[in-house]
This record gives sequence, structure tokens and C-alpha cells, in this order.
Amino acid sequence: MATIGAKAGTGKDVGRRIVKYKMLYLMLLPAIVFLLIFSYIPMYGASIAFKEFWISKGILGSPWVGFKHFEQIFATDKFWQVFTNTIEINLLRLLFGFPAPIILAILLNEVRHRVFKRSIQTIIYLPHFISWVTISGILFSLLSNEGLVNSIIVLIGGDPVNFLTSNSMFRPLLIISGIWKEVGWGTIIFLAALSGVNPDLYEASVIDGANRWKQIVHITLPSLLPIISILLILNFGSMMSGGFDQVFNMYNPMVYESGDVIDTYVYRIGLTQGQYSMATAIGLFLNVINFVLLIVVNSAAKKMNGQGIY
Repeated sequence: MATIGAKAGTGKDVGRRIVKYKMLYLMLLPAIVFLLIFSYIPMYGASIAFKEFWISKGILGSPWVGFKHFEQIFATDKFWQVFTNTIEINLLRLLFGFPAPIILAILLNEVRHRVFKRSIQTIIYLPHFISWVTISGILFSLLSNEGLVNSIIVLIGGDPVNFLTSNSMFRPLLIISGIWKEVGWGTIIFLAALSGVNPDLYEASVIDGANRWKQIVHITLPSLLPIISILLILNFGSMMSGGFDQVFNMYNPMVYESGDVIDTYVYRIGLTQGQYSMATAIGLFLNVINFVLLIVVNSAAKKMNGQGIY
């Protein structure tokens, strides 16, 4: 009886809290409705991964085929090629792209001239607001066979380089352009974390004889570790996402071998070839992998430093 009473009391407390802060909960309502409409209700559509989907019959009228589509994608060499490409490209992004905003934030944190620091921040933030359509157009103009870069190479006596149609050049181009576009925006979180570091720690380290490098190693980096671990977990949670916007606007059939990722593959077989069930099966399979990676990396982070995203 005591337990039931405690539960009832808890329910009453929740009810009173909702009534007391009803305006805040009312402000939260649009976000909840948005999630329900665009995130939860569409989950029912994932069932077509187990059906032979026909638009004319709809989801309910399409016949069940079980794991037929999963068996087909696992037996397709092209799927494993784009699967490998996606993992390799994301590992390269993680290796080179993830540390870039951390390093840049630490460097900006060392700048003492406020006007110069804010000017640099504004400049490096701007590429984030440029769409990949525009950036790909700029890269095509610069790196095509008749572009500015190849014109300079020819001018100094070299041979033109096929930047846009070379499998060996495409991935470096993806990584470099991605870092250039997002590195400035990524520093915002780390600079915000650094702004909360107690200045007394730096003053005490100066008294103890620590130089700037030792302050970075023993104060700045440890202060960033919690946010680094959280962002690293989130990055692993989207490991199977190939960055559709960037790849789709930059790739071409000549670089499918090294640049075709799961997102672009699903787009082609789903929207252009009408294989909706196959595309859904691939998406469902990858979401399961992302979910498992998220759980594993989060558990590892909690064991290493006691912090995770939940």
C-alpha cells in the first residue's frame, strides 16, 4: 500500500508540476508534435523493407516477403563496395576532420587581441553558410581541366591533373573541402567550453612556471575532454551516413569506385530506379548499425572518463 501511495503521490506531483509550468510545456508542444509527425509516424514506413512495395497498392496492400530484400542486398557486390567506401570516408573524416576544430579553437583561445580574434572567427564561420551546390560549382571551376589550378600547372610547365575524375584524388578533395566548410563552425562549441574554464587555473600555472604549451596540455585539453567525448560518440553514431549533400554534388560516374557512398546508392536505387523496398531495407540495416555503434561507443566513453550522452 505504501508503494502504491508513493507512486500515486509521484503522479500527483507530476500533474502539479505540469499545471504549474503549463506555459513552458505549451512551448514544448510544437517540438513534440514535430517529432511525432516527422520522426515517429514515418517509422511505420520502414515496414516496406519486409514487403514487395507497390505504389498502387500502398503500404497496407503490398504483400509481405520477409527478409528477401535483405538477402538481395547482402548478395550484391555493389552494396559492399559502397558500404566499404562509406566506412573508409567517414574514418578519414574522423581522423582529419574531427581534430581540426579542436586545434583551431585552442589556437583562437590563445589570441589575446579581441578585434583580430573576432575577425578571424567571422571569416572562418562564413563557409558553413554556403551550400554544397555552390561549393561544388566553385571547385569545378577551379579544378576542371580548363580551370584556374590546371591553367597555372600548365603555365609552369606541368601536365593537367584530373582532380574531378580521379579516384585517387576524390577522397582527399572530399576531406579537404569538408574541413574548410565546417571547421570554423565546429569551433563554436569548443570555444564555448573554453570560455567556462576558470582563469585562476592559468594564473596558478604561471606562478608554478608552466609555459603556454603546458597550460594547453594540462588545463585546456582536460577542460575540453567532456565535450570531445560527447561529440565523438555522436560522430560514431552517424558513421553509416556518407554526407549525401557533399558527395552527391561533387561525384560523377568516373569516381563511383572510391566516392559512391550508401546515401547516394540508396538515392539511385530508390528514387531513380523505383526500388523502394530495397532502399528502405538498406536504410533500416544501416540505422541498426548506427544504433549499435552509438551504444558501444557511449558505454566505452562512460568506462573511460565516466561521461556519455546518457
